[in-house]
Amino acid sequence: MTSSTIEEQINRLLERDFSPKVLKVVNESYKHSVPEGSESHFNVTLVSDEFQAKRLIQRHRMVNQTLADLLQNSIHALALHTLTPEEWASRKEVPQSPECRGKG
Repeated sequence: MTSSTIEEQINRLLERDFSPKVLKVVNESYKHSVPEGSESHFNVTLVSDEFQAKRLIQRHRMVNQTLADLLQNSIHALALHTLTPEEWASRKEVPQSPECRGKG
């Protein structure tokens, strides 16, 4: 990967592999006990036709495979919301991540 941010890399990889209808990548590191400017905790909403007829675990495995290098080397926590376009049409929002209990 280039010297782009982790967030940019996540976006680029998910765009490449999923052709998403909706993609929201939010760096939530500031909610945790990490140095300012960290990129370690992310919340991802991904809406794609690729998830049709796939169970939730299959969807998450697909995303984890795409992001394998980043998960091994850079990302500490990843909240995934993987939806089909039909599922997204009936929801249009996902739960917010809770505040970190260890942040002080």
